[in-house]
Amino acid sequence: MNIFKRLFRIGQAEIHAAVEKMEDPVKMTEQGLRELRKELADATEAYAKVKALAIRTENDQLHCQKESLNYAEKAILIMQKAQVGQVDMGKAEELAREALSLRRKFWAESEELGNQVVSLQQSSREMLRNTEILKENMEKWEKELRTLKARVKVSKATEQVNKQLAQLDTNGTIAMLERMKNKVEDQEALAKAYGEIAGNKSNLKDELNDLVKDDSFSIEKDLQAIKEKLGINQNPA
Repeated sequence: MNIFKRLFRIGQAEIHAAVEKMEDPVKMTEQGLRELRKELADATEAYAKVKALAIRTENDQLHCQKESLNYAEKAILIMQKAQVGQVDMGKAEELAREALSLRRKFWAESEELGNQVVSLQQSSREMLRNTEILKENMEKWEKELRTLKARVKVSKATEQVNKQLAQLDTNGTIAMLERMKNKVEDQEALAKAYGEIAGNKSNLKDELNDLVKDDSFSIEKDLQAIKEKLGINQNPA
């Protein structure tokens, strides 16, 4: 059966090499699993048909056995009637021979059907066993496919991030940051210088105001004028 040939092929090492060359291993695997599910359904249906055929054949065998025994009993009954004079002996023997012939015919058919039953039952058991194995493997492969999908998503995301990082101009970015840093430092220094200049101007202005406000020189002049007018010497003997 194709399904069992496929099972054998899946186990071969060449499958791994083929998967590595696939453009999209996930889609290819999904397609393979869909085909296997279809073949599994076909195999299950085939198993059911073989099982049903085995049952029908076994029923036919039992029927032939029953008919064989029935004709054997008829042959005996006819001869018993001939024995007591109910049937002509010649006629009874003729009918008995016909009954015994039919008995042999049904018995031979029963033997042949019995061989068929054994063969069909063995085939159905093998098909059931292989179908169960395929079901178990399908569950395992579907689980692995889910894991593979998750790994593919992670690997694609990682690849995209790494690709973006690889495309960044690291040296250019660092140089730009250094230029911005130097520019900020220059601006900070310039602002500080302007602040110091403004502070110096403020100090000078304050000193000037202090001088302007300080009228001690005028007071001394006025005092000296009074002393001169009064004839008071600044430095008495």
